[in-house]
Amino acid sequence: MKSPLLSLPGAVPAEGADEGVAAHYGELYREQRALADGTGLVDLSHRGVITVTGDDRLSWLHLLLTQHVSDLPVGQATEALILSANGHIEHALYLVDDGSTVWAHVEPGTTEALLAYLESMKFFYRVEVADRTEEFAVVHLPAGSIAPAPDGVAVRETAHGRDLFLPRADLEAYAAEHGPALGILAHEALRVEAHRPRLGFETDHRTIPHELGWIGTAVHLQKGCYRGQETVARVHNLGKPPRRLVFLHLDGSEVHLPGHGTEIRLASDGPEGRKIGFVTTSARHHELGPIALALVKRNIPVDAALLVGTTAAAQEVVVEP
Repeated sequence: MKSPLLSLPGAVPAEGADEGVAAHYGELYREQRALADGTGLVDLSHRGVITVTGDDRLSWLHLLLTQHVSDLPVGQATEALILSANGHIEHALYLVDDGSTVWAHVEPGTTEALLAYLESMKFFYRVEVADRTEEFAVVHLPAGSIAPAPDGVAVRETAHGRDLFLPRADLEAYAAEHGPALGILAHEALRVEAHRPRLGFETDHRTIPHELGWIGTAVHLQKGCYRGQETVARVHNLGKPPRRLVFLHLDGSEVHLPGHGTEIRLASDGPEGRKIGFVTTSARHHELGPIALALVKRNIPVDAALLVGTTAAAQEVVVEP
């Protein structure tokens, strides 16, 4: 779904998973600084929006999600995962309950499969699930923003800012009043800086929550049964996930950023050494320079110098080995 904000001056369309919104509006670093300073807004209208209504909405979701939501307070934001039977991550949901409706936004392109799964699990519960993407657009306001949320609009507020579930018809007018609009690349650069994983970027078909640090933020270890819980409990008790998320400082002399999937090796082994990981997301940061998130084998020393393709990189621990 193409955003109307792509008609703003300087808008450069994003590609890949973020197609449909602006990558930037001509000044990448200025947009990052504005976002870090708590001004402007990020158009996330390409993300899917689903709602769950009905008296059983929280108790029902509690049975399906990795997060404890049976008594989720009104207005309290949370995030949760849906796992496969083997504990691999299939969906990530960013939730809030407004007292009568659970609102969630999800990755572009995942809505149809998520809704199909939720519909298959309704059974006798008093719930209704709906795709609201055509009606509502997600807008992100950074932490510190003084822009108001319109009356009646559901809001997810976290330490990183507020996500508004804005009527899609109001998107252009709201951005004109409370902008400037900031591109998705600025949002991604600050996400990488904050070490926050993203479904489809930091995950593949075999990723488990422990590898990305989603234990605690999206997975509650003391809640009841859900699909994939056995894997979560086993790995938590044994303490040995096969991979771990790391944050990388990349050699700033390189012209091109490494793309998703770029292979990582130990610098001591050289560019022909064995593969020990791969880049998941890379970005140019207005203060840190070239940075990235990556998955590496769990037992790689935390102080080991790395090669990302042929680019030197230093790692910071995100998930302890």
